[in-house]
Amino acid sequence: MTAGENLDLVIVGGGVGGVICLKYAKDAGLRTLLLERRERIGGLWRDLPSWQDIQFRKEDWTLGDLPLSAEDQPNILRNIEAWVERFELAPHIRLNAPVTHAQPSESGWHVTTGSGEYDAKWLIAATGGHNRPVVPQIERIESSIIEYHSSALRDPEDLRDKRVTVVGGGASAYDLLDLCFAHGARSVAWIYRSTKWMRPTRRLKYFGTDMRLLARFQMLGLPMGVVNRLANRDLRVRYAKAGIEEIMPDGEFDMRRHQLIPGRPRMIQNFRRIERHRGEVQSLRGKAIGLSSGEQIETDLLLWGTGYAVELDYLGVEALSRTRSLNELSGRCASVFCSIDAPNLFLLAPGVLETNTSTPWAYAHVAKSIMSHIAGRRVFVSPPRRTLTNHFDLVKMLARHDRRNYPFGLWYLKYLWLALRHPKTRPMPIP
Repeated sequence: MTAGENLDLVIVGGGVGGVICLKYAKDAGLRTLLLERRERIGGLWRDLPSWQDIQFRKEDWTLGDLPLSAEDQPNILRNIEAWVERFELAPHIRLNAPVTHAQPSESGWHVTTGSGEYDAKWLIAATGGHNRPVVPQIERIESSIIEYHSSALRDPEDLRDKRVTVVGGGASAYDLLDLCFAHGARSVAWIYRSTKWMRPTRRLKYFGTDMRLLARFQMLGLPMGVVNRLANRDLRVRYAKAGIEEIMPDGEFDMRRHQLIPGRPRMIQNFRRIERHRGEVQSLRGKAIGLSSGEQIETDLLLWGTGYAVELDYLGVEALSRTRSLNELSGRCASVFCSIDAPNLFLLAPGVLETNTSTPWAYAHVAKSIMSHIAGRRVFVSPPRRTLTNHFDLVKMLARHDRRNYPFGLWYLKYLWLALRHPKTRPMPIP
């Protein structure tokens, strides 16, 4: 395939979602090209430092017999590369091809890169939801504090014997707090406005959530109200047992709106050693952090665990360019993944990232149904929603309209068996 050639589908982004979509597009016989801006595939996992890892067990991340030896960044990256090798996807990938602009056209989409232009009927935006690290714009006056966003901390040994301050109240901040105690920080301060739900555990964090149990509840038809009551009872007991009730989020945990983050054992074991401040950073001056409360914290190293923003400016769709969060994007997609603001456009990130599911497992099911939709079966037709579509509930949503991939009745028996009988020690099969 060359620049100027008409295609059925262009996929923008060579992370795990884009690569999995390419596999299913090839299976469907579509003339497809994946455009990746870097010199190698991997997406965000290509940029992350080696200490970064996934939130759950490796058996819940990988599919089939694609290799995954551990839950850390180098192994996740090798797993993504294994998809390309196993399914011979390389001829359909263009590397060093950053998309500078994409716009709807009479034939579907016209996509421009630094080295060529492509026309395709359909476009999948697989550029993820973690496009730009968020670091608040604050006053810095002759600051000598070393600063890192969580994505830029390459060597955790930089924390050793330092006075470290962590900012943020979600998964990234929890990881950074854990690293402080793993790598011998002299002291640890923590600044947060609010906190996100975690499931406290003293085991490795990969065992902090049990997605196989969630799948069992979903396929047995347990009402969401019951699931939430069970989860809240379990969480309150765990927070009390761990002695961290002071950071329990306000309100009730709701599986439809909240991601359940696994707890970090070192953070929990050393909780009483953390100097906690509820508020916002307003300024950095010399070695001091100024807070909105008027407090001052002396520190050597500041770690921003403040997450990422979504950037879809390259699509040239005003409504999407204004969107900066995954929740906002979900509210602009029919059946969670099909854009209502532009024709023939799918957005992968909103319905997968920051939900309670395995991303490869979810991407594979969505990709399979996208190919059905492209073939004319109109799978993604339900109104936008602002609640999370978690794990096996995603299959339930897709099965309503995608009878090609989910034959009436048979699909339910298949996924009921997977939920009840498939061994936890084995990865789920490739859909």
